[in-house]
Amino acid sequence: MGHVPILDRLRDGLTRTKRRLVDRFDEIVRRADGQTSGGDAIDVDTVEALEELLLSADVGVAATGRIVSAVAGRARHGESLRDLVKGEILEIFGAVAPVAPGVGGREGEDPRQSNGPPSRVVLVVGVNGTGKTTTVGKLANLLKASGKRPLVCAADTFRAAAVEQLAIWAERADVEIIRSGDGADPAAVVFDAIQAGQARGCDPILIDTAGRLHTRANLMSELDKIRRVAWRASEGAPHEVLLVLDATVGQNGLTQAREFTSAAGVTGVVLTKLDGTAKGGVAVAIAHDLKLPIRYVGIGEGMEDLIPFSPQEYVDALFQQQW
Repeated sequence: MGHVPILDRLRDGLTRTKRRLVDRFDEIVRRADGQTSGGDAIDVDTVEALEELLLSADVGVAATGRIVSAVAGRARHGESLRDLVKGEILEIFGAVAPVAPGVGGREGEDPRQSNGPPSRVVLVVGVNGTGKTTTVGKLANLLKASGKRPLVCAADTFRAAAVEQLAIWAERADVEIIRSGDGADPAAVVFDAIQAGQARGCDPILIDTAGRLHTRANLMSELDKIRRVAWRASEGAPHEVLLVLDATVGQNGLTQAREFTSAAGVTGVVLTKLDGTAKGGVAVAIAHDLKLPIRYVGIGEGMEDLIPFSPQEYVDALFQQQW
């Protein structure tokens, strides 16, 4: 696959969301910018149309309310409505303070690792069907391409297919994998993987956990056990807990995220299947409602279709001017 700029790939991935937004948004912008001069307020009809449009893209009630209120209450000193909306969304993303230095990590960024081990431990969690296992494989490939030496851990021991699937992805990415037999204790596999990763000089260690419904207390408590065992194997671990969310479920994903954050201490989100939905605005809702950073987005099924999330590139791709 030839090199394609990330902004172009993101723009293509957001095609369905853009179809829902762009034509109507351009019409709203033309009407608003054509009827007022610099410093004037935005009329009520325009505000209502903007609110309806953002809600249709699954930006969410709370985030939409903030964007609309800010835009409606701000005098436009020569600014286009487009620029005001984009600016407000960027402020929402900017207000999310990173709660961890990210999967790859950078020296000195994590206070929990002042005397820590050489390997970062990344726990990947989520409900069934979100693309969690494939995300681990794609992430391993992305990190290896950036010069890292990741190791993947198949801690979904309840589903043999998941282990085999991860093994295939690991082979494609040419990274090492730690696996165990069916029915093994997931926490024990995690412990072995962390020890093996440290001994082999691998970094980071990516742990694929079993998909679980956020409503199943027993399965959620198992995540807590895995976290405790990871800490025993490596002080401060897991250093990142990534929640994989399916963008196609829209606002329903926020409920999942709240439960997983409570049970597993989520520090970042991977938003998958962004190319298959018109609900791509949910990224804004995640940042606004959950105050969680989006680390990566999935924009296709290929090995290279997982890209780091950039708020600026996301907003530029979503509100690209069509006229």
